[in-house]
Amino acid sequence: MNSDDRIALLQGTLDLLILKTLVMGPQHGQGIARSIQRQSEEVFFVDHGSLYLALQRLEERLWISAEWGVSENNRRARFYKLTKKGREHLVQKTSEWERLTRAMGLVLGGNAGIKEA
Repeated sequence: MNSDDRIALLQGTLDLLILKTLVMGPQHGQGIARSIQRQSEEVFFVDHGSLYLALQRLEERLWISAEWGVSENNRRARFYKLTKKGREHLVQKTSEWERLTRAMGLVLGGNAGIKEA
C-alpha cells in the first residue's frame, strides 16, 4: 500500500487509537505508532509529530502517564501507560464511535440513489 492509500487521522481519532493501543500495556512512542499501523493493516500511518503532540495532550489530561525506560533497542525512551481516567475515557469514546460507525453503515449501506459508472 502506498502513502496515497493511507488515511490521515483526525485529532480525536488518534487519541482514541493511542488509548486503545495502551490497553495492551505500556509502550514507547515508536511502538505505539507501529502497533496502530500494523493493527490497521497499514491503512493508518501515524506521523511522529502528530503522535508526540497527542501523547503530550493525553498526558496533560491525565489519560496516560509516562516514565523513562529502555527500549528493545537498548535506547532510553519514554514509556506511556493508560491511567484509570484514560480507561474510562476510552470506554466512553468507544461507545460513541460504535454508534457513529453503525449510523454511517446504515446511511452508506443503502443502495438508493447510487448509480454505477
